[in-house]
Amino acid sequence: MNDILNAVVMGIVEGLTEFLPVSSTGHLILTASLLGMTGERAQVFSLAIQTGAIFAVCLYYWRTLWATLKGLATERSAQRFVLNVIIAFIPAVVLGLLFGKYIKAVLFNPTVVASTFILGGLIILWAEKRQTVARIETVNGMSAIDALKVGLVQCLALVPGTSRSGATIIGGMLLGLKRNVATEFSFFLAIPTLMGAAAYDVYKHRDMLNASDAPMFAVGIVVSFIVALLVIRWLIRYVASHTFTPFAWYRIAFGILVLVTAKMGWVVWAA
Repeated sequence: MNDILNAVVMGIVEGLTEFLPVSSTGHLILTASLLGMTGERAQVFSLAIQTGAIFAVCLYYWRTLWATLKGLATERSAQRFVLNVIIAFIPAVVLGLLFGKYIKAVLFNPTVVASTFILGGLIILWAEKRQTVARIETVNGMSAIDALKVGLVQCLALVPGTSRSGATIIGGMLLGLKRNVATEFSFFLAIPTLMGAAAYDVYKHRDMLNASDAPMFAVGIVVSFIVALLVIRWLIRYVASHTFTPFAWYRIAFGILVLVTAKMGWVVWAA
């Protein structure tokens, strides 16, 4: 029962944070620390429940995805869209395979997460003040070079606390994508990125998992799916008329809170 309750809490955190520029991985690391969920099994669980958020994206954009699949053989726009997603996906795959083990061993700890929370918040504040003129009005207006640049920016999110969605959305805006275009492309790029990462990690650690883990994983995935679907609907409306400045201040405040509580010994944050 304790595992199920932990799965519910982690699923809520994942669903709330996956598509906001606040770092779902960072929040999952901190939440797992508070719940006493440490070690490789907890890391595998945290990655696995991200699939629930991806299923939410697939459901929300199912018409777009279905139309793309149907037109893949004949329509130039569909081919370009899929190619752009693949191009943007490749850099994170390469760097993840090369440095993923080192990153998990060294950087998956609350101090790094809190520090990158603060740094990422400052970058968002800076980016929002730049007032970059958008030159790309739709996702289909992106070139292969645009996609590659967004993919390279996404690699920053290999450092926990950076935020994959934050890096791709803010990075996309700085590269000339309209705010809603950067947000939508971030959603689409999340599908292969997070599904691939979760599948690879579960397969790699399959020997430490057993049938008794299935209920916990299932609950976490379902909860993250439901919460993420609500967040996606809200975020699409939000970006139409708001900046990401409130998320920046949240990141800075939360990062400082974690560092202060750790320094004062009020909370023992475990890696």
